[in-house]
Amino acid sequence: MRMRLAVTLALTLAAGAVQAQGVPPGYPASYAEVIEAANKEGALSIYSTTDASEVSDLLAQFRALYPKLKVEYADQNSTELYSRYVAEAAAGSTADLIWSSAMDLQIKLVNDGYAQTYASPEKGSLPDWAKWKDQAYGTTAEPIVFAYNRRLVPDAEVPRNHADFAKFVAARKADRGKVTSYDPERSGVGYLYVTQDVQISPSVSWDIVKAMGQAGAKFYTSTGAMIERVVSGEHTLAYNMIGSYVLQRNRKDPNLGFVLPKDYTQVMSRIAFVSAKAKNPNAAKLFLDFLLSRAGQIQLAQHAMTSVRTDLQESHGITSLPGAAEVTLRPIRVGPELLASLDQITRLRFIKQWQRTLAAN
Repeated sequence: MRMRLAVTLALTLAAGAVQAQGVPPGYPASYAEVIEAANKEGALSIYSTTDASEVSDLLAQFRALYPKLKVEYADQNSTELYSRYVAEAAAGSTADLIWSSAMDLQIKLVNDGYAQTYASPEKGSLPDWAKWKDQAYGTTAEPIVFAYNRRLVPDAEVPRNHADFAKFVAARKADRGKVTSYDPERSGVGYLYVTQDVQISPSVSWDIVKAMGQAGAKFYTSTGAMIERVVSGEHTLAYNMIGSYVLQRNRKDPNLGFVLPKDYTQVMSRIAFVSAKAKNPNAAKLFLDFLLSRAGQIQLAQHAMTSVRTDLQESHGITSLPGAAEVTLRPIRVGPELLASLDQITRLRFIKQWQRTLAAN
């Protein structure tokens, strides 16, 4: 706890130094105009899927940087966020910055004209897969993992790749109802991860779905709900979990284990964009740049949301995680490729196949 407080204090002092000099180092002198305009706006509204408790330190640091801004932060389910934003945008008033882990839904919003074009001064530090059209920016690089209860499933028995996951679940007939994952019918991120699985390895992915159906798996819309049930022992094994939440809980409770699948580990990113309907666009730009800055990325990494920046990979990125050197990382690209699975006919066909496969004996 003392170490965390020390890190937070150090970052806050560094943030204060940036505020004192106005324009951050390396930014164009004209950035002073963005800061001045944001201060005149005086407010910032953020819609996000990231739990407020996980970004409280980040928001505190941002407020210290820009004390003239009143920041309102609303966290919500990915599907709820999407629907709320579209409805409010149609009415003419909505949040200034949208930040969501449902990458496909974010790209749909951008593609449909809901994002402003803004070339962040930080974009040069991002990998190519994490940015699109100077509108959509990936702010993290987080693994999608298997999670398990270490008291009930010995480390040596836990599957280390996707094919072994299917075999493990199929073989443990006594564990009926003990496996969990996202419900792709109700969860935007759940739908994204399983459709990405099918693109990468279709046969094995459907084997996993079939095995989960035969095992009486339970499906949820929240990583937090699944973590609590795995920790309690109600479930013993979880599939396609957002790694940052699992890693954060693992730091407090090492009985929650995790695996980065060796054959491939999907890498997701929380995409942010400045709303085309923003009342406070300059304040939104300041927050986006802060999210992508070294200070912002280090703060996110303190809460296990590993950095997307190329210059922080060894210290705070996904490659710094235990076992990352032994796996094949498959980042989900920020771009129009994500739109394919959102086609309504494609989605309906996929969900029907999901239901049929779950029901197969």
